[in-house]
Amino acid sequence: MAEPEVPERKRFCSRGDCGAPVGRARGDRPGRTEGFCTKCAHPYSFVPKLREGDIVHGQYEVTGCLAHGGLGWIYLAVDRAVSDRWVVLKGLLDTGDQDAMAAAISERRFLAEIEHPNIVRIYNFVEHLDQRTGSLDGYIVMEYVGGKSLKELANERRAPDGRRAPLPVEQACAYGIEALEALGHLHSRNLLYCDFKVDNAIQTEDRLKLIDMGAVRRMDDEESAIYGTVGYQAPEVAEVGPSVGSDLYTVARTLAVLTFDFQGFTNVFADSLPDPANIEVFRTYESFYRLLVRATDPDPARRFASAQEMADQLTGVLREVVAVQTGRPRPSLSTLFGPELRVTDTELFAELHGEVSTLGTGRPPRRSRGVPAVTRTRQMPGSSGGQAAARPSAPARQVPAQGTGSRPDAAGPGAAGTGAAGPGAAGPGAAGTVAAGTPGPGAPGDPHPYASGPAGVPPQAAPPAQLGGRSAAGRPHLADLDVRATALALPVPLVDPSDPNAGFLAGLLASAPAELIAALGGAPADSPELRLRELRARLETGELTTAADLLADLEAGQPDDWRVVWYRGVASLATGDDETAALSFDAVYDAFPGEAAPKLALALCAEVLGQPDNAAEYYRLVWTTDPGYVSAGFGLARVQLAAGDRTAAVRTLDSVPESSIHYTAARVAAVRARLRRRAAEDALIDDLSAAADQVTALEGLGLDAVRRERLSAEVLGAALDWVLSGSTGARSARTVLLGSELDERGLRFGLERSFRMLARLAPDGGERIELVERANRYRPRTWV
Repeated sequence: MAEPEVPERKRFCSRGDCGAPVGRARGDRPGRTEGFCTKCAHPYSFVPKLREGDIVHGQYEVTGCLAHGGLGWIYLAVDRAVSDRWVVLKGLLDTGDQDAMAAAISERRFLAEIEHPNIVRIYNFVEHLDQRTGSLDGYIVMEYVGGKSLKELANERRAPDGRRAPLPVEQACAYGIEALEALGHLHSRNLLYCDFKVDNAIQTEDRLKLIDMGAVRRMDDEESAIYGTVGYQAPEVAEVGPSVGSDLYTVARTLAVLTFDFQGFTNVFADSLPDPANIEVFRTYESFYRLLVRATDPDPARRFASAQEMADQLTGVLREVVAVQTGRPRPSLSTLFGPELRVTDTELFAELHGEVSTLGTGRPPRRSRGVPAVTRTRQMPGSSGGQAAARPSAPARQVPAQGTGSRPDAAGPGAAGTGAAGPGAAGPGAAGTVAAGTPGPGAPGDPHPYASGPAGVPPQAAPPAQLGGRSAAGRPHLADLDVRATALALPVPLVDPSDPNAGFLAGLLASAPAELIAALGGAPADSPELRLRELRARLETGELTTAADLLADLEAGQPDDWRVVWYRGVASLATGDDETAALSFDAVYDAFPGEAAPKLALALCAEVLGQPDNAAEYYRLVWTTDPGYVSAGFGLARVQLAAGDRTAAVRTLDSVPESSIHYTAARVAAVRARLRRRAAEDALIDDLSAAADQVTALEGLGLDAVRRERLSAEVLGAALDWVLSGSTGARSARTVLLGSELDERGLRFGLERSFRMLARLAPDGGERIELVERANRYRPRTWV
């Protein structure tokens, strides 16, 4: 420092029970740098004791002052005894301050033993005789850390209007993780840092280092002075003293100061955070906001339990932030949840009832009341296909998708016969049509895929005039979402390794629910994890009353166990109490904002509750961060399709990685997302070409012949409608689609070929007859 002097605004009496301003100017006379406090008569001195060239302890040559802090002056020196290395000498601000002297002695005793890459190294503690006063002053000899403090880095960032610009949230999170690693090391040695803030950490090369160890104290120390800074220090410290929780509080406050213009953080918001609606970084990154809220909870018991736990969650938040910003996934194994058990909703679309081409057969759609584009059901064990069995004492529930509503009658007056039938097409009511409900290849009683649709389900690709306009034709009819099965497929909390039955339960991972319930009776002792495992098994077998009793007992015994809260959410979602489920999963998200599982569960709740925007946001957040959660990708596509955004849904489905076992299902769904119930006059050539290419590619991925031919028939049927519509662009440069000429005759031959192949593969005679007759209806008229 060119002028080593403490600014007047920072001059206060160092006596712990006083703290009055000292050394202040009066009128035109500047404040004194040495003297006595006018309130308590305690001496003060803000003059550096060492000057350039002074030799301390016969070893350290002073080169000047670096800075001044709350506990003393900081000098830069050269260690002449050890390779002329640069060191830092930290002296006491006031030799009459007994608390400060005690803090320095305390540092000498135990801080010299601390070695950590994120903590400044303490080399020595020496004494030096002040020739001016005759006092013996103490100095701490520390590692010299070159670089800039977080405060300097933050102050250097300026917006165009001159105001301080916040640090990027990902950079601040990285600093926070390193700081937590350092604090965790101190905590493991029964030490508390007490005063983490932007002034006390320096970025040097590729790491962050804590540089001021003056406030460090032992956890069991109830005598020495407590040091902290207003705006950073936890509110309970003044009454009950510092703790691990108060250290974590200071890290969260520092993150807040770094990431937004935190006006009033030392007064108005000294113990709170601003309204997130007013802070851009909080609005943009909800998980980051939730992390700060938990770490600064007024109740220390509700904060993170350890620096490691907070670092794990902050790392999860950082991965999420970077993934959102770059569009590149940042997956990682969770320390709290296992992977997804299964993905239950890969079949996004309902089975196709009716014709694959409306214009190609001339069959008008049935007149009926419309149905919502998406319904959700909760199926109990024993239910089949899409038929939702009733839960005990409650019927199966169906929830219309948000924003879809009920469509008007599919076919208005005079709609019959409006389709343009091609040559050789059979008219309505052609012989061989299988009535709805005729047993097919699915579950008993289910219609086979090409049976006439049940009342209320319009056929695919119906013309706009028959569907009441383009908006009605814009959304494909999606398969029912089995909410119960999807809830039970959510990631499962990992077993607490400290539970008495942890080893016993590890051997039962692959057991079926009924077998598991029987095996649990042989456990050596009762424990929370044992009852949680039984609770899940009871839910899977549909024993809802028993499951409810188990959950009530767990909540009475372990009300604060987050695993119990999680299973309250799963049980509520599986049994129809969606609001309670959302509240439960939201509480787990509050506790662990860096985890993907709570966001995935909240996305499902939002979808069921009719909140598509929230559902899409949570699904997108999980899918962008970790594509290992494939249900998030299918969930996002389902919500996008329900909203009529086919392009986004196709993009989402195409992003399922080839390494996933659900890659083929995603490609099949993408083909249908492009074409299912598209208006014939739309510009379809690009989607038709892409769909055909995907079907061709699926042949090399092991797609079975039946599904391949069904998919081919859908693509060819949509192409036939497009050609027959005569819409602009119906004459394409592309001449072949799935081996068929891209004209009416070629497409009809292609459809005939697909249906005859399906007839050969049909498992029963009724379906075989229907498929042969359908092939005949599509076959172009010939003279032979």
